[in-house]
Amino acid sequence: MHLKSSRPALAPAGLRSNVLFWGILVVPENSTNATGRRRQLLSIAALFILLAMPSAAHDIITTKLTYAREISRIFSRRCVSCHGANSSVPLTSYQEVRPWAVGIKEQVLARSMPPWGAEKGFGDLSPDQGLTQEEIFIIAAWVVGGAPQGDAALLVRDQQTAQTPSHGRLRLSDALLVSTRTVLPKPLTVAGIRPRCETELDSSRITAHLPDGRIEPLVWLYRYNPRWDQVFQFRRALRLPRGTIIEASSPVRYYLETITAPSLLR
Repeated sequence: MHLKSSRPALAPAGLRSNVLFWGILVVPENSTNATGRRRQLLSIAALFILLAMPSAAHDIITTKLTYAREISRIFSRRCVSCHGANSSVPLTSYQEVRPWAVGIKEQVLARSMPPWGAEKGFGDLSPDQGLTQEEIFIIAAWVVGGAPQGDAALLVRDQQTAQTPSHGRLRLSDALLVSTRTVLPKPLTVAGIRPRCETELDSSRITAHLPDGRIEPLVWLYRYNPRWDQVFQFRRALRLPRGTIIEASSPVRYYLETITAPSLLR
């Protein structure tokens, strides 16, 4: 059955006539035309069938970005450590990723995925699991452009999760619990920040104001969920002198973390 949809047609003023409205034939109330009523019922039934049927149309492809060449590599580095083959939402193949494409785009644009909880570029963190602006743009543009699969020969062969530097395996210890702001009573070598939130934190920038006037950005917590229990480790630990002010831009409790590896000091 072939259905032709049209925009609502306007009848001339004062004239009652049959009007085709989005594929439904509207018959005047005073019509006694049995054929017209049958056509109306058939049109309504056909419309319901059309709405119930899955769309057979293909997405219009407007991008040269593909899952095989670009997206699979980003997901391999950033996503499969949590969304592997045995996870509740695996994202290891095009067939697994494609149904979630729009949701993935929305999540990465909101920086909700991957769950990291810190703004990129504020503080020198390592490892930094947040997506780069380029990666976010590529994912969003791929989805908007129709999410094409591409040539399977270009797929990433080995899943590569983000690598943690050797010092990332060292244990950090809680040196000082800070409630929004503190002044260091003695020198302290700080290697990271561990938030201690009870509820999700929208945004808070933590900085160190040194006595000589320098300001050291430490971490910008953004949409941080306490369930993650994340430790934001610095690429190199910071030697902060006595009198340094550690301060957050909005109320939050956090630990200043320390380690003892000399190679991380600066």
